[in-house]
Amino acid sequence: GLGYRVGFPALWQSAGAWVGIALVYFIAPRVRRIAQYTVPDILELRYGPTARVLGTVTTVLAYVTIAAYQFRGGGRLLGLIAGLDPDTGALITMIFCVVFTSLAGMFSVAYLDVGNGLLMTVGVTLAVVFMVGDAGGLGASLAALRPDQLSIFGTLGPQASLALFLPTMFLLLGEANMYQKFFSARDERAARLAVVFWIVGTVIVETLIDSTGILASTVVSDLTDVQSEEIVIRVATEVLPGFMGVALICGAAAIIVSTANSFLLTPATNLVRDVYQRFINPAATDRQIIIYTRVTVVVLGVLGYLAGNLFPTILAMALWAYTMYGAGITPALLGALLWRRATRLGGTVSILVGMLTTLTWEIIGLIRSVDGNPGYLFGLETAYPALALSICSLVAVSLMIPQRGEETLTALDFGAS
Repeated sequence: GLGYRVGFPALWQSAGAWVGIALVYFIAPRVRRIAQYTVPDILELRYGPTARVLGTVTTVLAYVTIAAYQFRGGGRLLGLIAGLDPDTGALITMIFCVVFTSLAGMFSVAYLDVGNGLLMTVGVTLAVVFMVGDAGGLGASLAALRPDQLSIFGTLGPQASLALFLPTMFLLLGEANMYQKFFSARDERAARLAVVFWIVGTVIVETLIDSTGILASTVVSDLTDVQSEEIVIRVATEVLPGFMGVALICGAAAIIVSTANSFLLTPATNLVRDVYQRFINPAATDRQIIIYTRVTVVVLGVLGYLAGNLFPTILAMALWAYTMYGAGITPALLGALLWRRATRLGGTVSILVGMLTTLTWEIIGLIRSVDGNPGYLFGLETAYPALALSICSLVAVSLMIPQRGEETLTALDFGAS
């Protein structure tokens, strides 16, 4: 949708992922033992149980929002291909994803992802190839775009572009799964080779996804911001030949279900294991954990469906979720792993400040919004104050309030050189 509206400057958001992967590659060798821990484990080991709970709450808020905008995306898809009301379609998507996730668990994530990734890649590749060929070649396709669609910042400007870039980069920098992927390689050479292909593959696929919307802006005109977020499905139903359209719709449906599954299962597991089992019932059996996790998936799915109605666009939900995790978790996590001076109070305050700043800034923006455009304080997108205050809180509190003698865990304990 953003690609449809502004052109190639929309790739600033994807560029955050590319840079995040590259930075994790350089950080990972210093913290090789992170693969033994989850993010809440690390937060508690370094900052104490309060940090673990706050980290879990932050993760739940961010991940449930990501699942919620998959429901909305599914609603838009069903609205266009089946004529359903988008809200009804979102409810159907939520019910399907909740039932599937709660019954299948990790199988619903692991075994679907390979097929889903192939469907998505094939679908958008066919779409871009067809639209370029239909326009008379790549040169003709690019010539049909506005000059601002081909510029670096376009109509976004540097401030808005960076506000797309930062949340995505900090989200990936705080994801423990990112580090664990490096450690799954058989040796360092394999890891180095893998990251090259990982970044190249991500650049190609995400550029193709954005290009689907960008090229469609010359074919499907005059869409509103909300309608533009349906552009992939509109291309499938209005632009592509039948079999290509079906492939693209299947790819869209696959990524919606796959992402919703992952981002329902992770926060449900965090709540049950990192809060319930850790603090309430340490003697919980595996069967109890499985049952409570399934129930939690249902509760989170319903809450996500309801929360989805609070945001004007899917893009707004995505940026809110990325900022919540990136500002609430990442500075404290990196401090725990890489900075020996980080203290319990500094890390805990950083998580709390990042989470509360994101909540406050977004709520104020929604209250002051006009015609769907958030009225952020001082004209600053949430990423700027949330990240700045979280980082400053970690540094200032850690330096101003000395670390007590019993707080001996340092970055070196995680294998830093």
